[in-house]
Amino acid sequence: MSAQIQKVSIPHVNHEDDLQSQIESASANGAPVKITGGNTKAFYGHAVDALDIDVSGHSGIIDYDPAELVITLRAGCKLKDVELLLAEKGQMLGFEPPYFGEEATIGGIVASGLTGPRRGFSGAIRDFILGVKLLNGRGEVVNFGGRVIKNVAGFDVSRLMVGALGTLGILLEVSIRIIPKFETETTLFFEHVDAQKHIDWINQTRRLPYPISASVWYQGQTKIRLSGSLQGIDSACHDLGGDGKIDKDETWSGLKEQSHPFFGQVRSLARVSVPSVESDFLTAESQLIEWGGAQRWIETPQESLDQLRHQVESHRGTVCAFRGYDRHAEIFHRPTDAILALHRNLKSSFDPAGIFNPGRMYAGL
Repeated sequence: MSAQIQKVSIPHVNHEDDLQSQIESASANGAPVKITGGNTKAFYGHAVDALDIDVSGHSGIIDYDPAELVITLRAGCKLKDVELLLAEKGQMLGFEPPYFGEEATIGGIVASGLTGPRRGFSGAIRDFILGVKLLNGRGEVVNFGGRVIKNVAGFDVSRLMVGALGTLGILLEVSIRIIPKFETETTLFFEHVDAQKHIDWINQTRRLPYPISASVWYQGQTKIRLSGSLQGIDSACHDLGGDGKIDKDETWSGLKEQSHPFFGQVRSLARVSVPSVESDFLTAESQLIEWGGAQRWIETPQESLDQLRHQVESHRGTVCAFRGYDRHAEIFHRPTDAILALHRNLKSSFDPAGIFNPGRMYAGL
């Protein structure tokens, strides 16, 4: 298989000094900046009206020893090149990040925090981040974490950068724990399953030692992906049964890149995040359930967002107005006053002049 993989050389470009001088100038003048990489996640969050700082050219591998299961690279590296490089060594990123475009960069996937179908079973991006190198709002280059898995000294500040949408600084370098590629994968499907039965069943089954790496429920059908050794998957298929098996199922890439038929027919897409064991409380005619019940997608018009958020809060969850809403919509679920105060304290520590991506997450932040 490795012979069929195109050899990849990731361009080695260091724009650190240039970026640092730009931020020093912006900070001195109090000029807000918008951090731009591959721009494939530009839809995510509120629009930012500020001077563009292009970080996509800051690329190259800093350190990669396959035996150590860690790769350190500049944030401008293209995701497609990194995944091809890892595949040559029989390795992969464990959190299955979405591309949403060929120009997706490592910095963009960390800053957005978006993950694919594997998230509910293998962990989020933050579980794989070991360290970062950051350019803060003072124009200072600072390092957090390290390049080895056993580095646990101090506060785990590096994970704060996951999902921060560039509001705390510019990611320069990232160290990521990687995993071996699975020997094989297959999909089992189960017909005529209602949403509540799916939620109950997948939460019971995931407690058992089966190699489940993804799950989805849509239009009365449950699918689970099994990833592991041939022997382990054969045994799991025998135990779990089902109405059929698909060895190469495009469902999972469709979910990761949102090319699945469900997403094509939804105009205003809301993402509901709740504990996986929460009941099927949504009344939408069409919904799609991932991550064993922890992520639920539904179509919700903008005028119904507040009502949905109130409903979801009673189920210990949050709502993100993910796609298809206008600039006046509040994208992310408003945190409590206490949590918002923590956000403000972090922002002032990393970016005292408030120049990085102002308002990208919340108004006034």
